[in-house]
This record gives sequence, structure tokens and C-alpha cells, in this order.
Amino acid sequence: MKILIVDDETEFLDLMHKRLARRGMEVDTADNGTDAVSRVEQGGYDAVVLDVKMPGMDGLETLRRIKALRPEVPVVLLTGHASLGAALTGMELGAFDYMLKPVAINELIFKLGEAVRHA
Repeated sequence: MKILIVDDETEFLDLMHKRLARRGMEVDTADNGTDAVSRVEQGGYDAVVLDVKMPGMDGLETLRRIKALRPEVPVVLLTGHASLGAALTGMELGAFDYMLKPVAINELIFKLGEAVRHA
């Protein structure tokens, strides 16, 4: 499974990359929405994990653009409690699901598997 993780927190990106790669996933990372959209446009991802709150292009705008380019790619949103409303808006925009940070790696892997199976 090839996954793109998008988050402006580089420590989080590094940690998720290592943990998912250890479990046999091919993982790319992007630290902003613009880079994420470019990567998705090139194709090849089975799913995207996307943070809602990012500077510049936020997660919802990134989601809109990803879905416009590749509507078949499932997107799982990550959010803190403060942005739960944004996560629900993301569901309306086509996200597969959302998860609250901090996310347990096994739960994220399960959710990604569900997302890919339902794509």
C-alpha cells in the first residue's frame, strides 16, 4: 500500500513515516498542501492521510483539490479536538473518515485498510 502523509509538523511526519514503513507500507510525506496536491496529481497513491490544520493551504482546501484531481483516492483526515467541525466539513467534501490526534498507529493502519478496500 502506498500512502501519502500530509502534515506541517515534521516530527509527526518522520514518526508516522517510520512506523508505517516498518509495517511494510510505502510512505511519502508532504509538509504542505501545495506539495501534497502536486504529488497526488502525479498519481500512484492508494490513500492520503491529511492534517486539517496547516498554514497556507489548509487541509480542507487540500482535500478539495485532491478530490478534484483524483476522486478515487481515499483521504483520511487527522484533527485535534479544536477542529472537529472542520473534520465533519471534510467528510462532506469527500474524505473517507477522520481520526483524532494523537492517533494510534494500529488504528490508523486499520482505517487505511478500510479506506483502500472501499475505494
